[in-house]
Amino acid sequence: MITGMRELLQSSRLRYNGAMKNILVSLLVAFVAIVCTNSASSPDSQPAVSRSPTSADAPTPTAATGSPLAEMEIELAFPSISFDRMVNMAYPDDGTNRLFLVLQPGQVMVFLNEQNATSASTFLDIELQVNDRGNEEGLLGLAFDPDYAGNGFFYVYYSASSPRRSIISRFSVSPDDPNTADDDSEHIILEVPQPFANHNGGQVVFGGDGYLYIGLGDGGSRNDPRLNGQDPSTLLGTILRIDVSTLDSDGAYTIPSDNPFFGQGGGVRAEIWAYGLRNPWRFTFDRETGDLWAADVGQNRFEEVDIIKPGRNYGWNIMEGFHCFQPSNGCNQEGLELPIIEYGRDGGCSVTGGYVYRGSRLPSLFGAYVYGDFCTGKIWALRYDSNQVTEQRLLIDSDLQISSFGEDQSRELFILAFDGRIYRLHEP
Repeated sequence: MITGMRELLQSSRLRYNGAMKNILVSLLVAFVAIVCTNSASSPDSQPAVSRSPTSADAPTPTAATGSPLAEMEIELAFPSISFDRMVNMAYPDDGTNRLFLVLQPGQVMVFLNEQNATSASTFLDIELQVNDRGNEEGLLGLAFDPDYAGNGFFYVYYSASSPRRSIISRFSVSPDDPNTADDDSEHIILEVPQPFANHNGGQVVFGGDGYLYIGLGDGGSRNDPRLNGQDPSTLLGTILRIDVSTLDSDGAYTIPSDNPFFGQGGGVRAEIWAYGLRNPWRFTFDRETGDLWAADVGQNRFEEVDIIKPGRNYGWNIMEGFHCFQPSNGCNQEGLELPIIEYGRDGGCSVTGGYVYRGSRLPSLFGAYVYGDFCTGKIWALRYDSNQVTEQRLLIDSDLQISSFGEDQSRELFILAFDGRIYRLHEP
């Protein structure tokens, strides 16, 4: 999410009259890829794609099923579950078939993953510790320990005040009630000073390697005034990778020795897995291939999707998408990792990263990366063959304010919206 997105929402939606929607859908059906250029011409609402790989260690292809991507519709996933300002969904690998919703003011709610679920209960309430005065501040992320069934640990990312900072903490489930956390069990792991109220990132997720990955924005304001994106001596503008399995009594984590900047010195932070990011609001792992997909929210003109590789510089604020940002022309792109796809303001104003779909309900989507836009409610899917985007299309123009996507134990996909409801895709 970006500063001012509420104001941008109204103006951006005025561009989408019924006639334009029909034209766009027809174009999307006709084309599977659009060649990206670095020209300054008006962006097309169809996301532009990279023509070639940007590095030798290319990601695993998103497996195709032989079925082309197809238009989708949406429906309520849990008709009786509704909360304001849902920003994240997670689940523990404990066989209990529960889903957990993160509410920006400071609560985590839990309910059974059943379509006829009628209610949710409060799992964690730390509202008194959370600062959500800024539109992009609050309780933003939740991740369950890989051994949650044995140790009961989970991790949250939230904003705090006096001084303004981001906090990553570990909590424990109550020993007496699996649907209640021990609110007094907080173990602070990391505190990152935040100069402004926006561009906080907020994602926390465990990789298949057992390490915790953390997303942090560039620190906020506009245009990265402190140049944090290109400064690896700060944790801002990065995705971090740390080991929380060895936390000591002081909350100290360790840094994996195979982190790309481990032992480099010179003030470079060894926690960094990748940098040069503006605001990686949501990123997820493909559970089949291990590839890390991130959606990085843009500044003025372009939103982007990246595949994150260790040690890479994703270009902000030299680049915005495929385009020079500072300077606006003739920027030095040497050593920068370009996105695999971008879209401009005709597509929206704040990209929301999703998942590579690995469920069974929607066979045509299997192996495709699904993502959306907060401002327009557009939801797209793409396939990537490790060299280029081979297929993409608009699945639906939903008009939802999409804050996040979620996934359950069966790898089925959910959509969290700021109308307070949880949706899912379905075939017409």
